[in-house]
Amino acid sequence: MLESLALLGFGTGGWGGALLSGALVTIALAVACVPIGMPLGLLLALAARSPKRLPRMVSTTFSTVFRGLPELLTLLLVYYGVQIAAQRLLDSLGYEGQFSINAFLAAVVAFSLVLAAFSSEVWLAALKTIPKGQREAAQALGLSRGTTFRRVVFPQLMRVALPGLSNNWLTLLKDSSLVSTISLVDLMRQTNLAVAATKEPVLFYLAACLLYLLLSALSGLVFTKAEHHYSRHHQEARA
Repeated sequence: MLESLALLGFGTGGWGGALLSGALVTIALAVACVPIGMPLGLLLALAARSPKRLPRMVSTTFSTVFRGLPELLTLLLVYYGVQIAAQRLLDSLGYEGQFSINAFLAAVVAFSLVLAAFSSEVWLAALKTIPKGQREAAQALGLSRGTTFRRVVFPQLMRVALPGLSNNWLTLLKDSSLVSTISLVDLMRQTNLAVAATKEPVLFYLAACLLYLLLSALSGLVFTKAEHHYSRHHQEARA
């Protein structure tokens, strides 16, 4: 038993350092997707409420496609599709080199698109809860549309949307394990390498479970604090 646990150590022969480095890649990947996917999802939600037909069609099509496709298929299409398309373009221009896309970058692009599609539904539902009269009152006070959105709409939007966005984040964190299929050395990839080298699947898969649960628990704390931050004025007003 002790010999098996030693395999999780950080010394010679231990895989603890490798698992932690994989966990850092998992966190970095998920965090990198947030500033792309969630703002894009908000833009899609605003487009879905546009009075013009074209933005609504673009938003609906984007959301339907990337919510309907399996995340793994989206990842593979981005990883291989971008390389093949770019290589053919370069070949047609007479470039003789070999084009390759970074696996981390491909994963960020793919999961950002998926996150945007799912978060757009959360943003859209949150937008529907904000009374139209608040925007009209802000305009009557002389506030510009941008200022109205930043100072009046967005804080309320975050308060309503955060629980749904936290679910999107947790889904993203778990789906990041799919990047092992394109040889990106994340937590799941390191776990599989450790299992192959030590023949101890139960030990390392349980260790991976604990690390994912720890990341989820820490994420829950962050989102809870964020919800309290955006709810403080609402709670004060009710009191």
